[in-house]
Amino acid sequence: MSTLYITSTDVFSGKTALCVGLGEKFLRSGYAIGYMKPVSAVAGAICERAIDEDVEFIKEIFRLSEAKAPVILTPKLVDSLLRGEEEADFRALLKEAYAQVAQDKDVIILEGGGRLEEGSIVGLAAPYISELLGAKDLVVIKYANDLQAVDDALRAKEAFGDSLLGIVFNVVPRQRMEFLEEVVKPYLEERGIKVLAVLPQERFLLSISVGQLTECLDGEVLCCPEARDELVEHLMVGAMTVDAALSYFRRKPNKAVITGGDRPDIQLAALETSTKCLILTGNLRPSPIVLGRAEEVGVPVILVKPDTLTTVEIIEQFFGKTRFHQEEKIHCFEKLLEERFNFEALYEGLGLRPASD
Repeated sequence: MSTLYITSTDVFSGKTALCVGLGEKFLRSGYAIGYMKPVSAVAGAICERAIDEDVEFIKEIFRLSEAKAPVILTPKLVDSLLRGEEEADFRALLKEAYAQVAQDKDVIILEGGGRLEEGSIVGLAAPYISELLGAKDLVVIKYANDLQAVDDALRAKEAFGDSLLGIVFNVVPRQRMEFLEEVVKPYLEERGIKVLAVLPQERFLLSISVGQLTECLDGEVLCCPEARDELVEHLMVGAMTVDAALSYFRRKPNKAVITGGDRPDIQLAALETSTKCLILTGNLRPSPIVLGRAEEVGVPVILVKPDTLTTVEIIEQFFGKTRFHQEEKIHCFEKLLEERFNFEALYEGLGLRPASD
C-alpha cells in the first residue's frame, strides 16, 4: 500500500482539486483508494456535529464508506487546548482513523492543511504526520511571484526531506509559465526537488457559483433560483452610458454584472449578452420589465444592500477562494493534469506500476 500526502504552503492552493484529479487517475489505473484529511481547521457543523466539507465531498464523489477528518480544530477544542483542559491523544486518534481508512486499499490520499505548520497545536504539523503515517509528500505551491515560488519549494524540501516526492506549481500566469518550466524547474531539480507539474491559471477554475455569490453578499434572489450552480468567471460593473453598454458587456462571457438597481437600461443591455447573473446594488428593486426579461433568458437577479464599490470589493475577496465542488471544474482540472502532470514520476515515487489508462 502507498500513502500520498498532498499538502500546501498556502490556503486555496488547489489541494482538493489535486486529490480529486489524482484519485480519479488511480481509480482508472485499477487501484482501490482511500482518503483522509488528518487535521481540519475549516470545519462546519451539521446537527451540532463538526464536519469538513472537503471530506464529505470526496467521500461522495468516490463513494467511499470511510473518509475521515479525525482531528477537527473547532474553536471549542482550540480554547480547551489553550487552557490546558484537553487530554485527548491526537496521534493515537490519527493512527486509528488511518487504519480504518486504509483497510483493503492500494493507495491512501491524505489532504493537508493550508500551511505546513497547521496542526502544530496538537503535535500534528505536516512533517510529523508524514513521518507518522509513512507517506510520500506532494506539496502544492500557489504562484504569487518567482521568488515566493522558489522559497516555498526550498522550504518544503527542508520540512519533508527525503519523503518529498515532488511539488506542483499552481495558478501560474501564462506569461510566467515558460520561465518556471525552463529556469525555475531545472534550478530546483538540481537541488533534489522534482517539479511534477506547472499548471497555468485558468479563469474557469477560479470561478464562483451564483449561489456562492448570493451567500457572500447576503443577497436576495429575485428570480431564476434554479440557476444557482451556474459559474461566474468575470465581474463587470455597469456604470457607463447606455450607448456604450452593449459593446462593453460583449467583451467578456460568463460574467456577473454589478449595477445600481435604478439602472434598467444597463440591466437590459447586460441581459442581451453572456451574463450569468445580475447583481443590483443599493437595495433598489428592478422594474417588472427587467425581471420579466431575466426570467425569459434564465438569468438570476440578486438584490444586495451595499453600494456598487463595496459589492465589488466583497466579491473580489472570494474569487479563487471557494471550494472545488463543481463537476465542470473537476473535468477541466483533470484535462489539465493529463496535459501537464508527470504521472510517470508520481507512480514511480509511490512504487506503483505505470498508469496504463
